[in-house]
Amino acid sequence: MDNSTSVATIVWQMDFILVGFFLQSKHPALLCAVIFVIFLMALSGNSILILLIHSTSHLHTPMYFFISQLSLMDVMYISVTVPKMLMDQVMGMNKISAPECGMQMFLYLTLGGSEFFLLAAMAYDRYVAICHPLHYSILMDHKVCLLLVSGCWFLGSVDGFMLTPITMTFPFCRSREMHHFFCEVPAVMKLSCSDKSLYETLMYICCVLMLLIPVMIISSSYYFILLTIHRMNSAEGQKKAFTTCSSHMTVVILFYGAAIYTYMLPSSYHTPEKDMVVSVFYTILTPLINPLIYSLRNKDVTGALSKMFNVESPRKL
Repeated sequence: MDNSTSVATIVWQMDFILVGFFLQSKHPALLCAVIFVIFLMALSGNSILILLIHSTSHLHTPMYFFISQLSLMDVMYISVTVPKMLMDQVMGMNKISAPECGMQMFLYLTLGGSEFFLLAAMAYDRYVAICHPLHYSILMDHKVCLLLVSGCWFLGSVDGFMLTPITMTFPFCRSREMHHFFCEVPAVMKLSCSDKSLYETLMYICCVLMLLIPVMIISSSYYFILLTIHRMNSAEGQKKAFTTCSSHMTVVILFYGAAIYTYMLPSSYHTPEKDMVVSVFYTILTPLINPLIYSLRNKDVTGALSKMFNVESPRKL
């Protein structure tokens, strides 16, 4: 057995200790209850949005197809980290085995990467709808939408398959205490005492591809969208276009801003406490905010919701 194989075997037999924010909180039970409520709200909100879009015929458009995929990713994304964190707090445990850590890392990298590209696809969809409305049905037909979504899932999985095995085969010769509430790549890499310069270069290149390229697509799309909105003669059309785009930009700023801080800023900007707070934004709060943004500010969705939950009054005799 060579040295790399023996190191990998040792890593996969060890446990990590998650020193999350419950141990640092003065009221861990209250914090646990709040996160549990947020988890249920995010789960129910996204699930209702998926069901609503698939069951309402006039929501069978490219924009809502992308929103349903975003909700699906958010349901899976928050389910990767929060249930484990809550169960550990309730049962008084804070360990995670290396295989569990690797699986959690792979899933959140895949889902996060997929969501980065999906938000770019959604921006392109809004660009075509607003800037080229006469060609929208041709440029964004069902096959194109399926191709874009499949590409998002594929590119996200490439990120997971590439970074997870490399990260989990590093030798960990420092303390096994991870100052985080889940197995995020930077938190895991802090436990390694080997040379990480080549890996950090690889991860930076991945971040350029996974973050900056989608950001460029989104920025370019919204630049042309704003120009088109400015030229519109219809005040109602301007309002509808601006409402749709501002909702999407809110999600983009929250999600990309937190990810850029975590993966692209130098280590001098990071502390364990800051890292956990920022991670809460894109792993817990973003899945909660997304369905609220896309439902409360959208007349089509609120109208369909009212029809779904409307109970007809009994007819008078």
